Amino acid sequence: MSTNIVGNETSHLFQDFTLGPFTLRNRAVMAPMTRSRAIGNLPNEMMGEYYAQRAEAGLIITEGTTPSPDGLGYPRIPGIYSREQVAAWAQVTRAVHDAGGTIFMQLMHTGRVSHPENLPEGARVVAPSAVALEDTLMWVDERGQAVKIAPPAAMTDDEVWGTVEEYVQAARNAVESGFDGIELHAANGYLIEQFLHPHTNRRDDAWGGSVEKRCRFTLEIARRCSEAIGSDRVGIRVSPYGVFNEMPHHDEIDQTYTYLARMLGELDLVYVHVVNHQAMWAPPVPDAIQTAIRNGFPNAYILSGGYGFESANADLEAGKGDLVAFGRPYLANPDLLERFRRDAALNEPDTTTFYGPGPEGFSQGYTDYPTLEEQAG
Repeated sequence: MSTNIVGNETSHLFQDFTLGPFTLRNRAVMAPMTRSRAIGNLPNEMMGEYYAQRAEAGLIITEGTTPSPDGLGYPRIPGIYSREQVAAWAQVTRAVHDAGGTIFMQLMHTGRVSHPENLPEGARVVAPSAVALEDTLMWVDERGQAVKIAPPAAMTDDEVWGTVEEYVQAARNAVESGFDGIELHAANGYLIEQFLHPHTNRRDDAWGGSVEKRCRFTLEIARRCSEAIGSDRVGIRVSPYGVFNEMPHHDEIDQTYTYLARMLGELDLVYVHVVNHQAMWAPPVPDAIQTAIRNGFPNAYILSGGYGFESANADLEAGKGDLVAFGRPYLANPDLLERFRRDAALNEPDTTTFYGPGPEGFSQGYTDYPTLEEQAG
């Protein structure tokens, strides 16, 4: 991948931006990306190096980090629910801050997208309703057989409230670990979106049925996390019209996200981060709902989805968003903005090491992508 646009400090992407109490030095965001390097679900020194390498970004959002043992859906994803994890994350935030960066932790509970083999003793695969994924496979076992996602257990009212409190404690833990804020992962078919969506939320109690009731779980978490650490340190990621993890389109998408944006605005969250995976062969997010969210939510709007330097600047100049998130370009280019400045070619990401080690170990395809300076020798 390369760009033919010569970047310079007058471009929109390189302008600073005030995000709550933080002055970001540019409008580039490192998007949250699962990398599966947290051995034993603990952050480590290598993860600190990885994020610090990319601290030139105006804002870093970490990989999805679970607030609960029940949310450890994938192998080697980190948590933030134990004292050991809180202490381990501190080395990551310290490394990023020492490099001059700003970093938010993404809180992600996988809900029904899980398997008991990935969970610690006593944890369960849970969801708003007992609706299993039909086609998604988790891994290949020792016999070479593909393992299906496990059916979830429908959460009781007490378990719903307990999970809300797990998010609140996770927000407190993140700040204790040195994070500047948190992002609630309400996208891509994970637990929070499972409550938002009528396919996965078939409840007829206070947590399901109408649009307002399906949004309640999201809003309770957002409200209580804001009360715990300040709304200016809480953002949220949403994926209207997304289909990842078997989330089909439904008739109330626009109504759901228009209502949600307005209510999140009333809670004064610091940003909303909208996923558009059209560049990865997902259905496009219609302009109308993006505009409705932007008009309904008064604070910062983060764009994402297949951006390069030229397209990012064009959408920032057009006022479509305030910040732009880059995923795979940041994965493979720790000095992404410097490459944009110099109109330099970008490193190609190695897809075989996205979610685990290569033959040379866990650092391969993780901390070993070269900068321009290193390539020059």
